[in-house]
Amino acid sequence: MGIFIKLSWYFRREWKLYLAGVIGLILTALIGIVPPRIIGDVVDGINQHTLSAKTLTIYLVIVAAAAIGQYLTRYLWRNAIWGGAAGLERTLRERLFWHFMKMDATFYQRYRTGDLMAHATNDLTAVERVAGGGILQFADSIITGGTTLIAMMMLIDWRLTLIAVVPFPLLAVVSWYLGQKIHTAFRASQAAFSRLNNKAQESISGIKVIKALGQEKADVADFNRQIDETIKINRHVNVLDSLFDPAITVIIALSYGATIVLGGWYVMRGTITIGNLVSFVTYLGMMVWPMFAVGMLFNTMERGNASYDRVMELLNQKSAIIDQQHGLAQRPTGDLHYEIAQFNYPNDAGTSLKSIHFDLKAGQTLGIVGRVGAGKSTIMKLLLREFDNYEGQIRYGGHDIKQYALDSYLPALGYVPQESFLFSNTIRENIRFADPKASQATVEAVAAKSDLSGQIATMPQGYDTQVGEQGISLSGGQRQRLAIARALLINPELLILDDALSAVDAETEAEILANLKAERADKTTIIAAHRLSSVMNADEIIVLDAGEIVERGTHAELMQQHGWYQTIFERQQLETKVEGAVQ
Repeated sequence: MGIFIKLSWYFRREWKLYLAGVIGLILTALIGIVPPRIIGDVVDGINQHTLSAKTLTIYLVIVAAAAIGQYLTRYLWRNAIWGGAAGLERTLRERLFWHFMKMDATFYQRYRTGDLMAHATNDLTAVERVAGGGILQFADSIITGGTTLIAMMMLIDWRLTLIAVVPFPLLAVVSWYLGQKIHTAFRASQAAFSRLNNKAQESISGIKVIKALGQEKADVADFNRQIDETIKINRHVNVLDSLFDPAITVIIALSYGATIVLGGWYVMRGTITIGNLVSFVTYLGMMVWPMFAVGMLFNTMERGNASYDRVMELLNQKSAIIDQQHGLAQRPTGDLHYEIAQFNYPNDAGTSLKSIHFDLKAGQTLGIVGRVGAGKSTIMKLLLREFDNYEGQIRYGGHDIKQYALDSYLPALGYVPQESFLFSNTIRENIRFADPKASQATVEAVAAKSDLSGQIATMPQGYDTQVGEQGISLSGGQRQRLAIARALLINPELLILDDALSAVDAETEAEILANLKAERADKTTIIAAHRLSSVMNADEIIVLDAGEIVERGTHAELMQQHGWYQTIFERQQLETKVEGAVQ
């Protein structure tokens, strides 16, 4: 019963709907008492040679009316109970999906995509079955079983009824024992499905890498191993599940046996009529479904209980990023002050950033360069509020960025990572993702600024071209430029390019940067890059090494320092000349 208690918040909210369902079940059960009694009376009439055509007609009319009545009442409870179950599924899906939207980067490091998908599909389906089939099995086993037992006792013989139900307590014992086993087994089954789901998702997403490295056989072997493990776990669940029906069948057989022996004796003694015995056996047949419903109920509850616990484990996770309830609702503008004494990633003892400070006035551009892993992207992540657990302060427009409401702060930032995510939609819809109501003229304008409009014009379907999953139909440079256009569409106060020009050629890079400089004279821009030509015109450039600033200044100033920047810049210039000569 634990799962019903856990879902009581929903049942209280939808009590009218479930009350209508229970009333429908009660009426169905009460009407269901009539036909067996009529059958018994008909048998007695035939046996006693007293059944007339008129009486038979009346009996048939009553049975037909009962059938129509059950049709209507069944529609009532089905519509109410299954409608309530669908409502619960919708509520939980909305809550879980919105929870995914609010969670921070640490959450997605802890849970894999395939695992989250399993929670959002199989687990929610199992919980939905509790609010539908579970309620039906619970209420129907009590209502139908109870009314049938009362009818057997009051309309036939109470002694015969007591003998027939003697084996029933065995059902409670078996259901309780198997229910405990199924709860543990089904939780393991859902976890195995999550692992298998994640494996399939990773293999499909990384199919190019798998093929490029010739690891198809090894990956298929690993997938088959996980399938075998999942089947083994599910087979254990199915074994436990399959034990319910035989146990119920044995209990029913015992009841029928007792009924035939004692009922036959009562008929021979004249205690009950043959018609009474036929009605009693019919009522006993009506008890088969409630008894099976009890077994199914334990199964449904334990599966739903295990799945609900898994879903609640996700919903109970708290984001480390606190969105102030009464945070600043204004769009941040003005100067940016970045002062970080130290930052460590969660569960990482190493220091990722140390003594990072810079000031950017509105309209200025900052360049960030350094070796791979130097901390460039980490600086961006703190600006984007992916992590708040740092020592120091980041101020934008005179306010700590933590004081802004996220819905006001984040829309003012345009972020373009090196590997941008594109949706399986058209080029137009991907560009205007942040503003679905943007006009075609606006879309074309930002495409021109990102030097993408020319290539779109050569495509047969133009802006209606489907990009495929994650932009698979576009080149790396086209994906990056589309992502830049998408960021420019919202006219961000702060544009962050995190190595977002790495896949375009030097000429295209220069064209894009020139467009940005002309269009964003009053807006702030931060460019992190490995190719130093991307930042050479920035107002200030900082060079990172192991999370610390080791050089800073303009391009000219850094060239005079004869440090890492000057060495890498000259090397890249030489590589460009060599490539040009080869071509």
